[in-house]
Amino acid sequence: MSFLLPKLTCKREVDQAIKSVAEKVLVLRFGRNNDAVCLQLDDILAKTAHDLSKMAVIYLVDVNKVPVYTQYFDISYIPSTVFFFNGQHMKVDYGSPDHTKFVGSFKTKQDFIDLIEVIYRGAMRGKLIVRSPIDPNNIPKYDLLYQGI
Repeated sequence: MSFLLPKLTCKREVDQAIKSVAEKVLVLRFGRNNDAVCLQLDDILAKTAHDLSKMAVIYLVDVNKVPVYTQYFDISYIPSTVFFFNGQHMKVDYGSPDHTKFVGSFKTKQDFIDLIEVIYRGAMRGKLIVRSPIDPNNIPKYDLLYQGI
């Protein structure tokens, strides 16, 4: 289903998306188009894109084509999903050490919809970090890797 979602292929396009998307949550899925878990996540994103069109805009970003942002967001696991609102990076407390991105695929479409709604409502109230509504059992567990330390 990744063919249904728009792709950003260079740093300039990602910058433009971050700057230009207004009053909606910008969802950037960092990954690879041929990865099985990325395809599973893309399926969920594509199925919910229309339902969330008043609250969110979803783009796919290939980690190999935009290494600047891959390094900036410390994306060592794919897929990783990053959220913005009016150019501001939105952080989410998933109960994990990293609040900057969601790593892995969502278990259900409803988990993703609930998360976008919470981010949107929090952002409209001026919050920069919100608490995840997703059941902790549905959040993939991983260990942070610090490269080059």
